[in-house]
Amino acid sequence: MAAIDKRGPYQWRVRIRRNGYPLQAKTFETYEDAAQWARMIENEMDRGIFVSRKEAENTTLDEALNRYRNEITPDKKGAKQEKSRINILKKSDLAPRYLASIRGTDVAKYRDERLKVRSPITVNNELILLSHLFTVARKEWGLEGLTNPVSNIRKPRQPPGRDRRLMPGEEELLLSTSSAQMQPLIILALETAMRQGELTSIRWDNVNLSKRTIHLPNTKNSESRTVPLSSRAVSTLQKVPRSIDTRIVFPIKNPSRKFSDICKKAKIQDLRFHDLRHEATSRLFEKGFNPMEVASITGHKTLQMLKRYTHLKAENLAQRLG
Repeated sequence: MAAIDKRGPYQWRVRIRRNGYPLQAKTFETYEDAAQWARMIENEMDRGIFVSRKEAENTTLDEALNRYRNEITPDKKGAKQEKSRINILKKSDLAPRYLASIRGTDVAKYRDERLKVRSPITVNNELILLSHLFTVARKEWGLEGLTNPVSNIRKPRQPPGRDRRLMPGEEELLLSTSSAQMQPLIILALETAMRQGELTSIRWDNVNLSKRTIHLPNTKNSESRTVPLSSRAVSTLQKVPRSIDTRIVFPIKNPSRKFSDICKKAKIQDLRFHDLRHEATSRLFEKGFNPMEVASITGHKTLQMLKRYTHLKAENLAQRLG
């Protein structure tokens, strides 16, 4: 039987003693909260499903974030970005709260406040991190009985994926405006559909011009991939100067910023470096490659992920219709 004692004007302590279970004790600000908690714990004991929440009730989100940053984040490819998200969560009103006390309504409030200053994509990434933390805490850190409050709320509605294709003449304008360093990078992006990070990490010892391939030992998906090269890609690589100071094919810093400067100089609006991957992927479909073939080139893990890149030009499809 639960014992509820008044310990002050705003403190009610609950103690539950039952054979076969450790002492359960917790303090609340109101009698109603204390009685509700006592009924929940005793009901779980009666049904044989009770799991101690003591550790979850004594671990703050801030403490959990520190452990997550030290144990989980270092093994991720986006570790740098994730550390930034962790720092944001550590500054939130949720940080000093005990994990077991955080409810879906609390996370929803955090979501709504963040959406006032950040994009849905940014906020969603923060919620994904928070959700995974609760999952790891329950499954791997022994915080049994902990529920995931993120699973109880609506996720921010994501904007539709970009479908920016190159307009007639834009490719030629880009290349004529580019520096000698950026021009081959842009061509390779259009010919291979490789990601920016993959392009800037290519090593000469992974380039095989005789077989017309580039091997990527470590991609965003944590899987190796061998990318076939078109004749234009091979010709471009043959002209790239090699330096004894580096084994990297494209030792370019801040390519996105340099690309933005090129577009500004060429007066090309609303074009990002990642749009070149979209353009290249769409061109593969327009050349007649099937989805599985395209996926093997681009590295997309599912056909659903690939679908958003296949905004084919109607005039090209009309030609194939005859």
